[in-house]
Parts: sequence; C-alpha cells; structure tokens
Amino acid sequence: MAPLRQTAPVTWEALAGFAAGVRAAVPVVLGYLPIGFAFGVLARTGGLSVLEIALMSLLVYAGSAQFIGAGMLAAGDPAGAIVSTTFLVNLRHLLMSAALAPSFRGIRPAVGALLGFELTDETFAVATAHLQGRPADPWWMAGLNLTSQATWVLASVAGGIFGEAIPDTRALGLDFALSAMFVALLGLQLGSPGDRRGRGGRPAGGPARGG
Repeated sequence: MAPLRQTAPVTWEALAGFAAGVRAAVPVVLGYLPIGFAFGVLARTGGLSVLEIALMSLLVYAGSAQFIGAGMLAAGDPAGAIVSTTFLVNLRHLLMSAALAPSFRGIRPAVGALLGFELTDETFAVATAHLQGRPADPWWMAGLNLTSQATWVLASVAGGIFGEAIPDTRALGLDFALSAMFVALLGLQLGSPGDRRGRGGRPAGGPARGG
C-alpha cells in the first residue's frame, strides 16, 4: 500500500496507520500539555491575546521560537529582530527534515511539505525511533503530527485563558517539563531494537505496510 501517494484512496489500513501514529504521539502529548500551558501563560502576560496565542501555535508551531518570540514581543524588540532570531533558532528543522526525507520518497510534494511543517524536535525523535531508516507510512506520520500539534495549540490556549490566575508558574515546576520530556524521548531512542519491535519485525504499535 502507498497511502497519501499519487492516487491512493483512504483505506482501513490507512486509518489503522493514522491511529498508530496517534498512539505513538502519547509521550509528546504528555510533554506538550505542561509546556504549551506555560507558553500560553508567558505569552498572555507578555501582552498577546488568546487569539494571537492560538494563531502563533497554529502557524509557527515551534516551542523554542515561540518562547523567544513572545519574550521579544514583551520586551518591545523590532519585528525584524524577532523574525531573524526565530529563523536562526529553527534552522535545525532543515536538518531534521533532510534526515527523514529518504523514508518519504514517492509521496506528493504537497503532502511532504505538510508533514515537514509539523515536524518538531519531539516528533522527529519519535519518528526516528519508529522508522530506523525504513520507508514510512505517511498516514502514521500524519497521526503523530496532528495529535501533537493539536495538543500544543489547545494547551497554549488554555494557558492564555487560565494563566492569569497563576501568580508564579515556576512554583508548579512547569519549566522542568521540557527537560523531562526530552529524557523520556531519549529513552525511546536508546531502547533496544527488540523492545521497539512487534511481531513480524515491525515496530510495536506501528502500522503494517504492504508492497
């Protein structure tokens, strides 16, 4: 099967692949909930509206760049400085996309662009551990990406709405959530191949791919 390729329809196998991607996003979701909430709080106290926070998480979708951008906006830095700084911070995404590109040969360019747009450090770590250089199921990647971004957007909006009631977010340890998430994802990377594989040599929880 070649889902999301030139003329492939949506099949039950494609939906199963999408569902497997959603399940694979669970570690990212657990990390994005507190981090996205912390971003919403910071952005709201920095003067952004809830709508602006939602649009930033939807269109920018880059945690480090969003934290930096919100801080620079609050400090009154010029737009040119904000754009150039966040651009430099996110240059690493070019390398991550290039590393995964061989696994996505044959898909339509527009689909590849959409999947690449939603790539983050965390989803890259999960995808790398899952694929290990093998051809990818784009439906699986779509499930991983959409679940992760939806979580980030909802968490950041919640932070913007309820964050004003929290006088000091550091007291809740929200700033430690990013480090904890990276440790958990590193564990996925360092686990033995046997721990990550299910029956038939496929990654545990991953979709089956036909020829």
